[in-house]
Amino acid sequence: MQAHVSIILPVHNAEPWLDECLRSVLQQDFEGTMELSVFNDASKDKSGAIIEKWRVKLEDSGVHVIIGGHDSPSPRGVGYSKNQAVAQSSGSYLCFLDSIVGCQVRRDPPNSTERYTRWINQLTPEQLLTQGVPEDLLFFYEHLRKGGGVIRVDQSLLLYRYHLRAATHSVLEATIWTHRVHFLEEQALPRWAAFTIWNAGKQGRRLYRSLTAASQRKVVAFCDVDENKIRKGFYCHEDSQERPKPRIPILHFRAARPPFVICVKLDLTGGAFEDNLRSLHLQEGQDFLHFS
Repeated sequence: MQAHVSIILPVHNAEPWLDECLRSVLQQDFEGTMELSVFNDASKDKSGAIIEKWRVKLEDSGVHVIIGGHDSPSPRGVGYSKNQAVAQSSGSYLCFLDSIVGCQVRRDPPNSTERYTRWINQLTPEQLLTQGVPEDLLFFYEHLRKGGGVIRVDQSLLLYRYHLRAATHSVLEATIWTHRVHFLEEQALPRWAAFTIWNAGKQGRRLYRSLTAASQRKVVAFCDVDENKIRKGFYCHEDSQERPKPRIPILHFRAARPPFVICVKLDLTGGAFEDNLRSLHLQEGQDFLHFS
């Protein structure tokens, strides 16, 4: 019988955490039909034996278990494993056990990435589209391109572990940056004839240099609160092939005009930046977007 929900679980050398993870599946209070689709990505520890042990317990409780995998010398990656687990599943809905988009989270250890955890748990449903940076970035972007929406349950339903072997650490920051810039230019910037980059420092200049020439020409100014940057008066794009080289004005944020692409990290200024932003009475998504 086709399951209503398929829980998607990619596994690679997860022995220290797998018992607790699979116990959480057994303890779910979902009342519909549910299956667990596991793909073991060349684990060399005891992950396979733990999965088999829990298969009996789960199926005795009415949860159908599908196990796939391979024992090649090297793993093929979390994306490949998720795709394989999805392909072998039968549910009408997919629940990615390692996804952090759909709810608030608890961190383990509790004091790891405190600012990130505080930020993600305070996002409103509207901010998920403008600030959210989910772990499965390409999946998320493709979902939005196809007209999908995003809804978050405002309850802490996930224990999100932080450790040095996590797949998150294998993704280069430059790769994430490139995809985010591309999505910004594809989905947001075409709506604006001109815009201001909020941050005349390193991140703001990096964003400007990462844009296509057409998008760069839409940048009418940088804005900031740093008097030294404002006093200089402009940013010159030295690597530009244009002659004369573009000089972008640097203004105080109160002298700049929206819309803004904001390249300032939240929760780092003791609330000063957030107070400045609120004082302008801007509407998120229409007057500004976060890129930080």
